[in-house]
Amino acid sequence: MSSKKELCVMCAWRATCRKQFSMKAGRRCADFSRDLAIKDEEVEAAAGGQ
Repeated sequence: MSSKKELCVMCAWRATCRKQFSMKAGRRCADFSRDLAIKDEEVEAAAGGQ
């Protein structure tokens, strides 16, 4: 089961976003860009925790 979460707290633009936390549940933000500084636990586990 692979569900990618697009949450404001995981977005690279969160510091300057004017829409932050205004999206309704189930909607996707067109401006979302995952912050690569936040580790993805599923990806890390698949890579052997390196």
